[in-house]
Amino acid sequence: MRQARKEGLSVLGMGAAACVACCASPILAIIGGLGLAGLASTLLIGVTGLVIAVAAMAALLVVGRRRKDCLVSDDSPAPVAAPTRRTADLSRSAQ
Repeated sequence: MRQARKEGLSVLGMGAAACVACCASPILAIIGGLGLAGLASTLLIGVTGLVIAVAAMAALLVVGRRRKDCLVSDDSPAPVAAPTRRTADLSRSAQ
């Protein structure tokens, strides 16, 4: 009785081995393709970020140099006129 159970399991094991032999290569190919796609996107995003960082640093240097060249005559407070309040003309809005 014990021998019959072992033969049943060996048939099941042979089926599992056949499944692994048949399906392993496409599964590994899909996983490898996903890995390559991940690597490509990582490189693309990294290079794009690097380009943006270099452009931002260049803009910062240009703006910084231009600000140094801008001379201010003095640091004293400048007079500013007080704001005036406009009143609504009620006679015109009623018409």
